[in-house]
Amino acid sequence: MTAACIAEHCTRLLRDWETSANWQICRPCVDQMRAWLRAVPNLLIVLADGSMHRERSGESGGRGGTKEAPLPGRPTTMNFIGPASTTDVRDLHGDQIGQRPIIDFLGSWTRLVLEEHPRRHQRDFKQPDNWSEAGLSAWLSTALPWASTMAWIGEMAQELRDLTIAIRGIARVEVRTRAVSRPCPNSDCGLLALTRTDWDQYVRCSACGNAYTDAELNADAVARSAA
Repeated sequence: MTAACIAEHCTRLLRDWETSANWQICRPCVDQMRAWLRAVPNLLIVLADGSMHRERSGESGGRGGTKEAPLPGRPTTMNFIGPASTTDVRDLHGDQIGQRPIIDFLGSWTRLVLEEHPRRHQRDFKQPDNWSEAGLSAWLSTALPWASTMAWIGEMAQELRDLTIAIRGIARVEVRTRAVSRPCPNSDCGLLALTRTDWDQYVRCSACGNAYTDAELNADAVARSAA
């Protein structure tokens, strides 16, 4: 029986070549993770330039006050772009409030790859050039093919998806999903359930879970015309 992609948000069955390569998630999910990682530097610019200001839409015109001075920016944004420890930290007392910093998220997964990669002790194994959001995002992108063979890749995919959604929510970056008016190429499906989401290089079927490139859709259209 063909195994399914272990990413929580995916229902696609693994192709034979993916199973032979010991991948635990499908190629569309890997490509989507790579796109999310590459978007991190651009999203950081939006967070730093446009989302740091305190929201005042709900403040009244009357006087009010507290014993504490207001924070200089939005706490949710400051959590995301704030610094983080370069080593693993255990929150024994539950003091962490809000989102983890982006650099902490990227750093945790980078350290895991560095600890478990079979070539980590070889001299030609490339370490991260710099411990920054942009540097770690680029480095993790190159490590995805190997990481896709690990049991924890599904957790990484879900956390990266949640992080991207949270950042876009704070930065108010609208992501639109549009219907694609053609049937699913899957012979066992064929439903009009295809959609395309901004920044996603695949068209996805919400009925069967398959994902298709534009080339695959065009090939399917040619085959249907010839039939």
